[in-house]
Amino acid sequence: MGDYLILISGLAAAAIGGELFVRGAVGLAKWARVPAGIIAATIAAFATSSPELAVSVGSALEGTPQIALGDALGSNVVNIAVILSVALAFSAINAPKDSVKRDFPVALLAPILTGLLLIDGEISRLDGAVMLLVFVAWIVAVVIEVRKQRASFAHLPETKGKTIIVLSAVGGLVSLVLAGHLIVTGAKSIALSYGLDAFVVGATVVAIGTSMPELATVIISKLRGHEEIGLGMILGSNIFNNLWIVSVAALITPMTGLPVGEVAVGLGFGVVTVALTFPGRDGVIGRTRGLILFALYLAYVITILGYR
Repeated sequence: MGDYLILISGLAAAAIGGELFVRGAVGLAKWARVPAGIIAATIAAFATSSPELAVSVGSALEGTPQIALGDALGSNVVNIAVILSVALAFSAINAPKDSVKRDFPVALLAPILTGLLLIDGEISRLDGAVMLLVFVAWIVAVVIEVRKQRASFAHLPETKGKTIIVLSAVGGLVSLVLAGHLIVTGAKSIALSYGLDAFVVGATVVAIGTSMPELATVIISKLRGHEEIGLGMILGSNIFNNLWIVSVAALITPMTGLPVGEVAVGLGFGVVTVALTFPGRDGVIGRTRGLILFALYLAYVITILGYR
């Protein structure tokens, strides 16, 4: 019963945190004179990826990299196939051109790069360093764009209520991070009690748990009319998961003895789901895409469980 209460508390914290963060992020973007999508793809993505980072570092230190990699790859699939499909259930999404141009190629490259580095059956410290360098290059590109955006918005009037904006953004992020930890703790314990193996737990239950903060934020941002926040967070989180979190875990403990078949499934579905986020010529991701994405997630779960 205790695990279920922890899980419910985490879901409540995710809902509260999502509401506070969306309000704070919009105000923060106006104050900093940058698009809200950039705030979502960086600061928000980093904060909401902290549960994955905690799971990854903890499992690496304990010598169980299967959970670390399974969680990272599974979260990437959940971020798009489940979260984006839920958002698309409300209506189609208009994808900001700058986010598609900046974040989409990197989000698509990340699982492909991971697959190439896994050809020898492991992710060594050198592999982790390569992934970390690619991540840093993306961060540098984001910083360069921020400087350009600030220059173009230089004449906007100052935003009032800065204290409330900061408190909303910080409070929202803290609630989202807390939600992720609570949900992972409760869901992981419940799943392990049913006898699932480590990689499957990481790739399914833990992945869903660590993605709940993103889900709450995406739904709320969609309802509030700030779609760029949700899409930016999804793509940014995938980049953080693949390039930042996996690289940190690999630098701590090289990932060896990985279940190649299961990892290939996670990477393959990860590439396909990211590819399906690319908007049409009109810059819109249609509602039909949501049905396809959710069907892909069901296929992913069935395939992963088939390896038990």
